[in-house]
Amino acid sequence: MRETVTVFCLVMMSLEVVQGAQGRYAQMLLQDLMENYSNALRPVEDTDKALNVTLQITLSQIKDMDERNQVLIAYLWIRQTWHDTYLKWDKEDYDGLEVIRIPSSLVWRPDLVLYNKADDDFSGPMDTNVVLRYDGEITWDAPAITKSSCVVDVSYFPFDSQECNLTFGSWTYNGNQVDIAMGMDSGDLSDFVENVEWECHGMPATKNVIMYGCCSDPYPDITYTVLLQRRSSFYIFNLLLPCFLISFLAPLGFYLPADSGEKVSLGVTVLLALTVFQLMVAESMPPSESVPLIGKYYIATMTMITASTALTIFIMNIHFCGAEAKPVPQWAKVLIIDYMSKIFFVYEVGENCTSSSSSTAQSQDDFHHPKTSVHANGAPKGGREEPGRPKQPRPQTPKIQHPSRVQVQHHITRGDEQNHLSGSPQGKCEGLESNGSLPKGDRFKEVAPCCPEDQKPPLAVAHVTLGPCLFCTHASRLPGADSKLVRNVEYIANCFREQRATCAKGAEWKKVAKVMDRFFMWIFFIMVFLMSILIIGKAP
Repeated sequence: MRETVTVFCLVMMSLEVVQGAQGRYAQMLLQDLMENYSNALRPVEDTDKALNVTLQITLSQIKDMDERNQVLIAYLWIRQTWHDTYLKWDKEDYDGLEVIRIPSSLVWRPDLVLYNKADDDFSGPMDTNVVLRYDGEITWDAPAITKSSCVVDVSYFPFDSQECNLTFGSWTYNGNQVDIAMGMDSGDLSDFVENVEWECHGMPATKNVIMYGCCSDPYPDITYTVLLQRRSSFYIFNLLLPCFLISFLAPLGFYLPADSGEKVSLGVTVLLALTVFQLMVAESMPPSESVPLIGKYYIATMTMITASTALTIFIMNIHFCGAEAKPVPQWAKVLIIDYMSKIFFVYEVGENCTSSSSSTAQSQDDFHHPKTSVHANGAPKGGREEPGRPKQPRPQTPKIQHPSRVQVQHHITRGDEQNHLSGSPQGKCEGLESNGSLPKGDRFKEVAPCCPEDQKPPLAVAHVTLGPCLFCTHASRLPGADSKLVRNVEYIANCFREQRATCAKGAEWKKVAKVMDRFFMWIFFIMVFLMSILIIGKAP
């Protein structure tokens, strides 16, 4: 045990002696090398020969990509290797010392710079130490944060890929003095730190020899192309998906009932929301003629919403057509009300897909040619209600009581043109006396008997007439009736018919507007879907 401890102590003492000896030899070597050395001149024996410099770049991190200013900020490790003829020694003379590390400021260094640098600070790499070997080979490893100009193409944003160049070359020496060679065919990505926004797919290197117009000598350079692919998940969930969802609200504006009063405000709100997203994209993109893909999507969606809002205003104008509006044209009735309403499943209350449109048209014709008798109080007798139409209030007239007379139920019907009130030249009606009064006694029974329901006279014109069955009484004798009462009842009946005709005309225009709403809703749904598919399909 004592012998082992003794041997270990001797070994440690010998190592310390060797290290001390190498330290003394390294100091002696540095003094000998720098005695007549100048770092201002190119270290070659023959000035006609070019000095070969090997360049190798290691990409450590993509710090930022400023698309608006078109600047790439990267963290690089730059390795330069060359041979210095005046810094050689015989390692046997210095106790086998092969490598020393000295400050880089003591030796000559190639003036390699980044040609496409976009930084205000023109300082180069850090002044780190260089590794000097006994055969004159010098290796200089220096980290650097570079800001390089990069032509950013945002045509396919956020599915875009960028190619940024890093061009290195000598600033003062031409190719006949300093020749640059590539250490590897591409940049080293073994120590690359992943970026949250960009993926690096490679860093190929190429050597170029350029003849500038100012000089006849060649100037070599090495260009490293950083291949970047944007990670689009962030922009899909924060820019594209909200726009996609908002754009689907535009067709739903057509489904909103016109009486709600919110159809136009919905379109304007959606348009303002898309404008906010458009401004967010415009702030991050460079001002150029190339419009981003997402910008095109926003512009197309905003144009579609503007068109939908304009169509909504037009359809609301049709919906709120009043009594002064013209009737619905015949082609619109056939095309829109009869056919398109079935295609887009637009039915009125009480109407279904099995009911024919002819019944609706027939009911609408009944407004103009009703097959009903009207009592003196203006109410229809035995008439058919039109399906889907709101029931109109029936105007009532006060009953006139005559103590000395029997109550009379007046029936107003449509007769031939020769039987209406104003039809006869004398202004008299069939069944009346020469003075215009009603017949009395049995003569009334012979002239104007009561008409059964199945023997009503045919309907011809829209005039209220006094036919042979005009007056019926339950009493055996009827006193004279005033013709003014007949005219009042006729006026009330005509007003009731006009009111129902106006309501029918307004209902037709409302149905036309509703069918157009459904038609444009499906058209815009298809447009939004196809536009979204085209935008995604254009992504590389």
